[in-house]
Amino acid sequence: MSETRQRLVRAFWAVDRLLGGERPPTRTQKFAARHPVVLSLLTGAVWATYFLLLPDVQPSDYVIAPTGGFLLGGIFGLTALYERHRQRRLRRLGLWDGS
Repeated sequence: MSETRQRLVRAFWAVDRLLGGERPPTRTQKFAARHPVVLSLLTGAVWATYFLLLPDVQPSDYVIAPTGGFLLGGIFGLTALYERHRQRRLRRLGLWDGS
């Protein structure tokens, strides 16, 4: 790994530590880490459904709703993957037993 990348990784985990990233995960965080695809699909589906159920739906909304759902679901999915990596790191460092 290059020196620049190592510095970036160390800086990322230092910021995470400052924001409380070494605390044990909550039940919600455990669910998100175990089921990132389910979380992203549910989030995207709820967003698209809500957007299409609003009054005065325009023809362009039929394009915006699934696109927005896809993007929002992707953001939630990536966040869940980050949480999965954080929990692996906590186990590796011995800060959490995985229960």
